Amino acid sequence: MVEILPSILAADFARLSGEIAAVEAAGVSMLHLDVMDGRFVPNISFGPPVIRSIRECTGLHLDVHLMIEDPARYIADFARAGADSISVHQEACAHLDRALRMIQDVGKQAGAAINPSTPVAALDEVLEIVDFVLVMSVNPGFGGQKFIPRTLRKVMELDRRRHEEGYTYKIEIDGGIHAGNAGDVARAGCDWIVAGSSVFGEEDPAAAARNLERTAREATLVKV
Repeated sequence: MVEILPSILAADFARLSGEIAAVEAAGVSMLHLDVMDGRFVPNISFGPPVIRSIRECTGLHLDVHLMIEDPARYIADFARAGADSISVHQEACAHLDRALRMIQDVGKQAGAAINPSTPVAALDEVLEIVDFVLVMSVNPGFGGQKFIPRTLRKVMELDRRRHEEGYTYKIEIDGGIHAGNAGDVARAGCDWIVAGSSVFGEEDPAAAARNLERTAREATLVKV
């Protein structure tokens, strides 16, 4: 089943609990939290204290995306803060297999993330152990960017490989998703679709989230 994951980075932090409550009331079951360190990506966002506060105000699944250097150093901190799933970048991990197993060892779902210029082949040795793969469909570090269409080829390749090889990972996509392309990414094989400004940037975030979910799920019912 396709899930829409509103990205907290696009929410109004002055009224964050209300923003979360609105999308939760709309039926959203997961939230996406982008952690940026100003080194792996240009911007700085937030860390474990903010995630801990979010955990205190919601029981939704918290999907924490670590866009930071040497993420293995901080896995335990984010797990304790309340993350349910944690993704680390292939490009930031000297020992990707170890980092993924560390996440699973603390009882969380482990994801491997890849940038637009990184091929799926870079994950060949970990696809059998990951719980999900996060395909970046924009260059990480900034919200509101335009979707990169060629990243859909990676989604389709990941979907093909999990069917052919019996893998069970979910496929997540993040960047530039809106009502006009949500159906395309769902048909390509995405299970988790991250949406930031196209949810929290709208006048009614709850309605926007429902519309994206409906668009994505209806697209998967269409035979092409």
